[in-house]
Amino acid sequence: MRRFWRGALLPLFILAVWELSARTGVMTYETLSNPSAIAAAGWTALLDGSILLSTWQTCQSALLGLVVGALIGVLLGAIFGLSTMFARMSGPTFDALRAIPSVALMPLALLLFGWGLTMEVSVVAYACCWPILIATWAAVRGVEPRLLEVADALQMSFAERLWKIVLPAALARINVGVRIALGVALVVAVTIEIAVNPRGLGYALVLAQQSLRPDLMFAQILWLALIGFLLNALLGAFETPRASRRSAT
Repeated sequence: MRRFWRGALLPLFILAVWELSARTGVMTYETLSNPSAIAAAGWTALLDGSILLSTWQTCQSALLGLVVGALIGVLLGAIFGLSTMFARMSGPTFDALRAIPSVALMPLALLLFGWGLTMEVSVVAYACCWPILIATWAAVRGVEPRLLEVADALQMSFAERLWKIVLPAALARINVGVRIALGVALVVAVTIEIAVNPRGLGYALVLAQQSLRPDLMFAQILWLALIGFLLNALLGAFETPRASRRSAT
């Protein structure tokens, strides 16, 4: 608790100065709201359910895109790691595709899928695929060669080798790529909603800005920070028991 309160001193001091500046007129309401008004706007949005609906829409797109991107990234990363020849043949192509910013594909995705969930998921999946692919590729290349020799001796198929040997040995490093992709998924989902897709927290931010509601806009931004923190903590909690089991063995 002492460590918690020490870490909270600076944020509490900033909030106190912010509140005092807003109430004394140093900061104009049209530009910045005060913390008490932000808290009131956030509480009202929770009570009427608007922020919860927007949160569900954003998390739906971000998490579905993360799952699709993870499946593609893990599969391709494993293939690259197990097949040096395939990596050499396809590597330059994937390097060129990786250089394309995910947000640059929004017009193409909009043309293919129109507005809605599918368009957003496709762009998020593209953005999430690359960190997971690279992490999986490096993890598979780092698998103990004797394990792969055992798979050769047992004449395992690619699916059996991947499921029984490669993924269990490389899962900890793959999880690092997933945690990076999780932050990317949330950023890309909100960006798409702000730019082109009228749904979710990104669109709610645009509506708050157009309605001249800085209190609600700040409340939604802080709510987004809380969501990102909780999702990252959830992945960290999933990784901790596995680390404990490995250390125990």
